[in-house]
Amino acid sequence: MDGLYFKLGWQHIINWDAYDHILFIIALCAMYLLKDWKKVLILVTAFTIGHSITLALSVLNIIRIPSDIIEFLIPVTICITALSNIIRKDSEPKRVQLNYIYALFFGLIHGLGFSNYLKSMLGSQTNIVGPLLGFNLGLECGQIVIVMAILLITGLFVNLSGVKRRDWNMCISSGAFGIALVMVIDGAKSMF
Repeated sequence: MDGLYFKLGWQHIINWDAYDHILFIIALCAMYLLKDWKKVLILVTAFTIGHSITLALSVLNIIRIPSDIIEFLIPVTICITALSNIIRKDSEPKRVQLNYIYALFFGLIHGLGFSNYLKSMLGSQTNIVGPLLGFNLGLECGQIVIVMAILLITGLFVNLSGVKRRDWNMCISSGAFGIALVMVIDGAKSMF
């Protein structure tokens, strides 16, 4: 594994310039508490698998999708995930559900967003296995830090301040939906 690419992956996700990916992770994890860490680990792993597949396929030039389409689709994934949280009847996730499918499928889209950044870093390099692995592991570690921060903040509000779990989920998901909707509209304007 290449330490430089691990650092680049880490810095790429733990960066306010990657707020669209952070916002997706927030929407994905909005309904979970720290006690749900196993479920969240499955979510993050599904997201990583999804974005790793398309990141590799894109870096290898097997698939090519214009970046303006990807930049439009990323906030769409946030809107769908957040809206799903808002219309949920349960305040507590019970079994494997739609969020796991969202994490995997939408990870495919987010991986294409990461790919342009990684391609520019790789340049004409021919051996991409080490850099790709390092970058993905850096992204994964960054995502875990973000998820832990979300779970800790959620725990503070739900467990300590008495905010109801459903109200917290609605607040966070509505905020993520609103921000992403503005991004969708801006993206649609630039595409058409």
